[in-house]
Amino acid sequence: MAILVDERSRLVIQGITGHIGANFATETKRRYPEVLVAGVTPGRGGQAVAGVPVYDAVAEAVARHGCDTALVCVPPAAVTDSVIEAIDAGIRLVSVYAEGVPLHEAVALVAYARQAGARLLGPNASGVLSPGKAGLGEITEGFFPARPGRLGIVSKSGSIMYETVALTTELEGQSTMVCLGGDPVLGTTFRDVLPLFEADPGTAAVVLIGEIGGPDELLAADYVRTMRKPVVAYVSGHAAPPARKMGHAGAIVTGGPDTAAAKTEALRAAGARVAAILPDVPALVQAALAGLPPP
Repeated sequence: MAILVDERSRLVIQGITGHIGANFATETKRRYPEVLVAGVTPGRGGQAVAGVPVYDAVAEAVARHGCDTALVCVPPAAVTDSVIEAIDAGIRLVSVYAEGVPLHEAVALVAYARQAGARLLGPNASGVLSPGKAGLGEITEGFFPARPGRLGIVSKSGSIMYETVALTTELEGQSTMVCLGGDPVLGTTFRDVLPLFEADPGTAAVVLIGEIGGPDELLAADYVRTMRKPVVAYVSGHAAPPARKMGHAGAIVTGGPDTAAAKTEALRAAGARVAAILPDVPALVQAALAGLPPP
């Protein structure tokens, strides 16, 4: 099985006529032709991209195609309007690809989505993939060496997720891969995704890829302590100097518990198998799937 997206998902791409949206549409339609059903760009209704009809409004796409999932591929200045439009039209999962969304707007969007009972991924989220079923954004089988399997992967970084998949895919395929994004404020966190993997009968073990900055990995550790399924974790940024941003906007050490060392120790104390370096992850995954006790 899978979480968040599968072959029953009906996807609309907002900003489908732009360069990024059109590229994602082409790849998604090639890999999952039944999943991508519509695109939206105001003023471009009546066109088609990759054989997908384009509408002026999300509500029209929902009415015609039953869309329940949206991939937002618009510039940062248009993200707020696009996300609100999608949620108001009844979309339940909205993934925001753009980075650089103003912090105060991200805070408002997270609150708006939660109040409406919708799930927001991102901002700055590469996407989500359930191999053999559905994918959106950069996270598709055309871009990732993924295959169906029992390993759930959740990461803030799409790039490190790619490396994790490349390292582990010979051992085990993936049930679902979720990129949360690297901004300081995120619509979906590790703590939100872990219960979904815990409840998914198709997931046997989980890999959590964290990084410096913020409390998300510490909150995740509190839940890991209660999980029946094994968790393998890696936290990047052990050599990061304080008060300097490392890649993602949210990857900045302000002191205390948001360091890689503190997060690593919290996850280890919660019972996760924690890798010191990313290449250690495959051996820990193999042990987890074999039912061996944590080191």
